[in-house]
Amino acid sequence: MLRRATAADAAHLTALVRRSGAYRGGYAAMVEDYEVTADYIAAHEVFVAEADDGALLGFYALLLGPPAELDLMFVADAAQGLGVGRRLASHMKDQARAAGLSGVRVVSHPPSEGFYQSVGATRTGTVRATGAVTWDRPELVFALEPSTTARRRLGEGLIR
Repeated sequence: MLRRATAADAAHLTALVRRSGAYRGGYAAMVEDYEVTADYIAAHEVFVAEADDGALLGFYALLLGPPAELDLMFVADAAQGLGVGRRLASHMKDQARAAGLSGVRVVSHPPSEGFYQSVGATRTGTVRATGAVTWDRPELVFALEPSTTARRRLGEGLIR
């Protein structure tokens, strides 16, 4: 099940980020102090994938911008390979289309680039290492066609 994240999810999402197996070794410094706060959840489009028993399987955070950006996407290590990431990516694209967006930028964790390409993103460049991030990161974009509702609202001047 996918649902909108709430403030009560903040600690669980923070733990999911910090425990991610994708950020072990040289990548660990990027997430060791990372925190998903209640304020962050309230300010952005944050959705969680939840198992029938209530366990959080993954989440994403879409920043509507401009520019629109997929800021976070994490899948619990135990849920890797079960289609959770694909479902989150599909939902994110639907949300972006409904908001009238024509594209969503992703600055990817290097090992995740192939996943983003497999769900429709195209590499557009490289973001060079700066500050605490000591590695170059792939930059990608999801090019989107607006939904029928968004096209109608665009035509009426209701959204940008």
